[in-house]
Order: sequence, then structure tokens, then C-alpha cells
Amino acid sequence: MDPAQSIEHLKAAYWNVLLVGGPVLVVALVVGIVVGVLQAATSINDATIGFVPKLALVMGTLSLSAGFMLARLSEFFTFVFHSIATLH
Repeated sequence: MDPAQSIEHLKAAYWNVLLVGGPVLVVALVVGIVVGVLQAATSINDATIGFVPKLALVMGTLSLSAGFMLARLSEFFTFVFHSIATLH
């Protein structure tokens, strides 16, 4: 495998990591910021207030985007296994 193919595989891998993990991380970040601002505004310092909404919305995001994630990862691993099969 030449360096150009290695770079192509790494680009595809990084892009898939962003597409698969990005939506869940963005939801967790936004919920964390919103809950943090609300906790600061109301002076409520309870850890479960930050954890429960984040858990619920992250699980909802995972359930809504699971089909997309599975299709994306299946496509990527098909690409990887075809590339492995063509190595000499």
C-alpha cells in the first residue's frame, strides 16, 4: 500500500468518526451548556439535574441516528475490506 492510499484511508476514517460521533457529541455539548447556564442562573447545584437531561437526549439522538450510523459504518468497513482484499 502506497502512502497515497494510506492517507485516503485515514481521511475516510476521520470523516466517518466525525459523521458518526459528531451528532451525539454536539447534543451532549448543547444540553450541557444549557443545563449549566440554567443551574448558574437558579443557583441549583445538583449533579443529577445535569446528568438526567443529557442522558435522555443523548439516548434519543442515538436511537434516531442509529440507522444512519449503521449504514455509514457498514459502507466504510466494506470499503476497508475491499481495500484489504486488493492488497498484493
